[in-house]
Amino acid sequence: MNEGPLHASLKAWYAEPGDREEVPVDGRQIDLVRGTTLIEIQTKSLGSLSPKLEALLGHHRVVVVHPVGIEKWVVRLDDDGGVIGRRKSPKRGRLEDAFGELVGLAKVLAHPNFSLEILLVAEDEVRRHEPGRVWRRKGWVIVERRLVNVLERRTFQGGTAFRDLLPAGLPAPFTTAQLAESLGIPRDLAQKMAYCLRAAGALVEDGKHGNARLFRSVPG
Repeated sequence: MNEGPLHASLKAWYAEPGDREEVPVDGRQIDLVRGTTLIEIQTKSLGSLSPKLEALLGHHRVVVVHPVGIEKWVVRLDDDGGVIGRRKSPKRGRLEDAFGELVGLAKVLAHPNFSLEILLVAEDEVRRHEPGRVWRRKGWVIVERRLVNVLERRTFQGGTAFRDLLPAGLPAPFTTAQLAESLGIPRDLAQKMAYCLRAAGALVEDGKHGNARLFRSVPG
């Protein structure tokens, strides 16, 4: 799937006057350089950034920008690239969906030079019909994502910011099953969220309840 248009649109939206684009720093290409801050916009596969970040964070402040689709329109193209339909998807995303990707950056979440910006966006998911390739979509293949609008911008640096994502009323300590139920998210996503918050310094393990690990928020 080509995500070039979404990346390009987000970079244009995020850029400020004076930013430098596509700058080599320590042998690695950086999307935007703002003063002494390096900005990487990554629409998917956050884990693939880990080697680059581990190499850069010792000497540079790095901001990773990652979009999460909150609202989505499905756009269908004909064989010539013309639009033959556009409908709003009934599925809505949420900020916690980002943790499905953030597990790949667990090693750097607590680094003092690292910060994360999650952009909650409305987007077009563009599909083309290619029979036989994707049976569950009846042959409709996602070819790219396009930015419609940025709805909200959230910044996270260090454990305190990540801890604010924990819902009120959680027991202390709590299991990932209780976290999932409180947030209304799947258990596996709650497990990834707890893993990331622990790596960021927002949570610590606090024993077990049966086979389930217990977690406790770190005061700050």
